[in-house]
Amino acid sequence: MVKEDRRIPFLALILSLPSQNTRERMRAWRTLRTWGCAVLRDGVYLLPAGDAHQQRLTTLAAEVRQAGGQADVLWVTPQNIEQEESFRTQFDRSQDYDALLTEIAKIDPAFPDLNHLKKNIRSVRRRLAEIIGIDFFPTSAHLELENRLTTLEREVQLRLSPGEPTNRQGGIQVVKREEFSCRIWATRRGLGVDRFSSAWLIQRFIDPAARFFWFGTPKESPKEAVGFDFDGGRFSHVGARVTFETLLASFELEGDPALSRIARMVHSLDVGGDVSCEEAAGFSALFKGMKLRIQEDDALLEAGKTVLDDYYRYFSEEESS
Repeated sequence: MVKEDRRIPFLALILSLPSQNTRERMRAWRTLRTWGCAVLRDGVYLLPAGDAHQQRLTTLAAEVRQAGGQADVLWVTPQNIEQEESFRTQFDRSQDYDALLTEIAKIDPAFPDLNHLKKNIRSVRRRLAEIIGIDFFPTSAHLELENRLTTLEREVQLRLSPGEPTNRQGGIQVVKREEFSCRIWATRRGLGVDRFSSAWLIQRFIDPAARFFWFGTPKESPKEAVGFDFDGGRFSHVGARVTFETLLASFELEGDPALSRIARMVHSLDVGGDVSCEEAAGFSALFKGMKLRIQEDDALLEAGKTVLDDYYRYFSEEESS
């Protein structure tokens, strides 16, 4: 029986450019660095084999030849496990993660200039995404950095929104929908993505006759109201779930694939972390645009319900096709 060869193939770009063509040499070097290529020796660059990498390297090789240089893309199979491990170590991103951790440690969440603070955090988040994008053999090295960055973002968000709920630990109790019919639902005024989406979910799928009360502090909430998305509210953040996700679990709505897609979108925009959704950026832009145009929460919810209705239709159609 022939033993399966589990060695991982690589692609090697071998190039040379005339020494006087400094501009083209620098452009090729910067491009290869951006792609996360390992440098085996001067003029020899390595990437794990794959269609996207092969297309990139082949295109760059053609550009180098057009500039008067020489370039070839070769398929390389390590001779043995030891050589493969040697190739893998060329892509170790530990130092990059460590450098970013050091930079995060220098960021003070209490820094008085919030705009400057947010700019620094966005810069770190962008650079983290760049490193992860070229971390072809990932380990757990990025997890501490991700946790530290998420904690930092959370601390800054608490300064921006002092009433933002903390994560309550424990399980989620399933409740009967009929017990929450024709109720007053209360949450903080100045709707954010989670509160806005949760209000839509309540009125669309849980309590069609729901009335909403927006308060400045929880003490202003009517005693009979069902609170959501604040500490002490009946429905709020639980564990890793944001309020929208807590409502889905509480009212057994998680089986709806379209609502689950919206939940990923809301989670990504509210707390970030490992949950991502490609539609989140578009929804964020729409929501910010609505908030610039509409400052009153009732009017904002009324105008925005159509947007989430359309997302729901779109996701439902995608899931059924």
